[in-house]
Amino acid sequence: MPTINHERAHAFAHEWIAAWNAHDLERILSHYTDDFEMTSPLIVSLMGEPSGALKGKAAVGAYWKKGLAAQPPLYFELLDVLAGVRSVTIYYRSVGRRVAAEVLEFNDRGAVVRASAHYTVAPEAHTK
Repeated sequence: MPTINHERAHAFAHEWIAAWNAHDLERILSHYTDDFEMTSPLIVSLMGEPSGALKGKAAVGAYWKKGLAAQPPLYFELLDVLAGVRSVTIYYRSVGRRVAAEVLEFNDRGAVVRASAHYTVAPEAHTK
């Protein structure tokens, strides 16, 4: 399996962040295969799916559409990018200063086949 170099990882992460910050669902979904799998703790709360997993652009698109409509408006700030074997981890700050990391696994054509989101509480909460 080919290792993703740092230049490719950073280019992908910057485009991914820009698509999310543009609130452009089609642009966001263009990074993924039609049957990709997504796991996230927010899938449980926003979609009522106890497994925390969704499969396919239609299901995940509906989930992300809810996220894009949320208030305050969604905005991501890229903090770092980690390159791996067929994968990239995007480390970013989100709404409410919450820190998140998304691990994205790629197929041979460079499209995401699997994604897993991980969240922490806002950094201020660690000092309380």
